[in-house]
Amino acid sequence: MEEYLKSLNEPQKAAVLHTEGPLMIVAGAGSGKTKVLTCRIAHLINQGVDSFRILALTFTNKAAKEMKERIENMLGNNEARNLYIGTFHSVFARILRAEGVRLGYPPDFTIYDTDDAKSVIKTIVKERLLDDKLYKPSYIYNRISAAKNNLYTYREYQTDRDIQEEDARGNRPLIGEIFETYSKRCFNNGAMDFDDILINMYILLANFPEALSKYQMKFRYIMIDEYQDTNLAQYHIVKLLGAMHENICVVGDDAQSIYSFRGASMQNIFQFQKDYEDVTIIKLEQNYRSTSTIIHAANAIILKK
Repeated sequence: MEEYLKSLNEPQKAAVLHTEGPLMIVAGAGSGKTKVLTCRIAHLINQGVDSFRILALTFTNKAAKEMKERIENMLGNNEARNLYIGTFHSVFARILRAEGVRLGYPPDFTIYDTDDAKSVIKTIVKERLLDDKLYKPSYIYNRISAAKNNLYTYREYQTDRDIQEEDARGNRPLIGEIFETYSKRCFNNGAMDFDDILINMYILLANFPEALSKYQMKFRYIMIDEYQDTNLAQYHIVKLLGAMHENICVVGDDAQSIYSFRGASMQNIFQFQKDYEDVTIIKLEQNYRSTSTIIHAANAIILKK
């Protein structure tokens, strides 16, 4: 037995050894989920899977770096360097630099951070001589961001009756037009904001069958950390990427979601179980981080709520 398997409890070991088919790992804080993911990747490589066929997506650069370092230590070779491990945005930006020409973007497109995006919106509001207290750049940015995370371009935004009525009630009927101007200005500047990286990745896979087939074949095994924090765009991208092999492993905690402000949807956890009828569900219930006293106290607080 490999050394990395000896340190795992039975549910953790089961999750590592389950390599084929859809898998959902329900894991709370302190249950060793990062250890399971890294061991699972190391196990796949030890079983002969080429490291560049494995995709692991996280929400922070810190988590991605930690996973890669752990795998390098486990394997004792350079295989981990070929892994696609990173945040959704970093991995998809990497792909879009290679494929973005299909969408009209140069390989060296600029990535606007939140401040850059708000600055462009502020300029547009000023150019249109609008009240910047009513059309606050931060508010407009959040509306546009939420729309993109739900796979709405400015066209869908402008034709959605509910959205238009909501903007009208807020006395901001021109948000759709600002959205359009903002989108075109970013495109003409050869730039994407963070949300564009997601929606453009989806458009690439949904509208270009040859690109979809290329990355479906490339990524035979897909792993997603903190699945409860994914939004609609991320959900659909992962579903498209994994449709060929269906070797998708998601790790989630249905008791928490910290990125609701980014459009994260707890529904994605439940939808995953509907999408894959043959899904295997493994629960990691042993907490290695907290004492039993703390755990019991926390559970009591949750029950009272």
